[in-house]
Amino acid sequence: MTTSASGQPGVIDVTILMPCLDERITLPACIDTAEQAVATFAARGLTAEILISDNGSTDGSREYAESRGCRVTLCPQRGYGAALIHGIEEARGRFIVMGDSDASYDFREGVPMVAKLEEGYDLCMGNRFTGKIMPGAMPPMNRYLGNPVLSGILNLFFHSGVGDAHSGLRAFRRDAALDLQLNSPGMEFASELVVKAALKQLRMTEVPITLHPDGRDRKPHLRPWRDGWRHLRFLLALSPLWMFLIPSAALIGMALLLAGPLLTTRSGEMVQIGPFPIGDHWLILAGGMFNLGLSGFTLGTIAQVWASKRGFYSRSRILNDGVAVIRDDRAVLVGAVIAGAGVLFMAAVLFDFLRGGFGPGGRIRETVIGTSLVLAGIQIIFASFVVSLIDSELPPRM
Repeated sequence: MTTSASGQPGVIDVTILMPCLDERITLPACIDTAEQAVATFAARGLTAEILISDNGSTDGSREYAESRGCRVTLCPQRGYGAALIHGIEEARGRFIVMGDSDASYDFREGVPMVAKLEEGYDLCMGNRFTGKIMPGAMPPMNRYLGNPVLSGILNLFFHSGVGDAHSGLRAFRRDAALDLQLNSPGMEFASELVVKAALKQLRMTEVPITLHPDGRDRKPHLRPWRDGWRHLRFLLALSPLWMFLIPSAALIGMALLLAGPLLTTRSGEMVQIGPFPIGDHWLILAGGMFNLGLSGFTLGTIAQVWASKRGFYSRSRILNDGVAVIRDDRAVLVGAVIAGAGVLFMAAVLFDFLRGGFGPGGRIRETVIGTSLVLAGIQIIFASFVVSLIDSELPPRM
């Protein structure tokens, strides 16, 4: 049984965590620097362990780690994120220093990160761009495009203030990480940790670190285009404002700008927009844009309610008012009225058609307005049911 500096049995101060999948070649160098970090922690009165979260290695990695005195835990699910999540759950330390086991990071640089956690920070990131990137350590596409773009998008969406959001060396409080309910099994785990920490308003900081060339004799597990897309998709999924609401508002705005001039003229007249004359047929495009925008807006509202229910966001006053409207069925009533108005338009068109009152191309305005209103009303009704269902759920256990 290990006793921490605080004297609490069974709990230690620091866990150095490495995910591992067939890393027998690079593990020696990683464990060497990790052991030196453990010695430094000991000199400062902190107890530490080295934990290897093995992801199904078949090259003797697990056996080698055990022979060096490391604790090994077996993760049954494949994936970089899965191995780290499993390792966080199995860690005994109050603080966790996580780093890749490909010899690209020096675990001695985790010591100042833990010092930041002792100061009261919840997460400390290693920043390779303010530190040093050794020659050949990072492909030019990742260095000048992938990492800066994804980190920039993450900061734009979530205001994390982190300059290197995808660094493989970072330290955090174990209880804070568990509270985030991390669940990304793949490389997008790197983004998930920072995003959820920002949404939870955890205290974050950075220290400069050095990135060394990958020491393996094979291709890395990282696939730049595939994993880059997965990171971007994850960022968009957790940002309803940028994924749904802003594009939807733009679509609805363009639809109204297009329909407005046409609806202020008599049916069949052309309207001049810049050098282009347009007629009533353009209302079909406007109607499609309006309903697509409304679909995005309702999906964005659903996503915001779900995210706030999961504890990722604090509800704004606007969202609270909107949920209140939905919960007391006012939104269903509004949707029914809008759909009913659309049915009246469509009934008038159908009546005129049965009388033989118009031929090909006639009553375009009434047809587009009627179908748009019916679709809009039905979408509002459906969305209100989904929001009510999500909002009535009990919050997840922490």
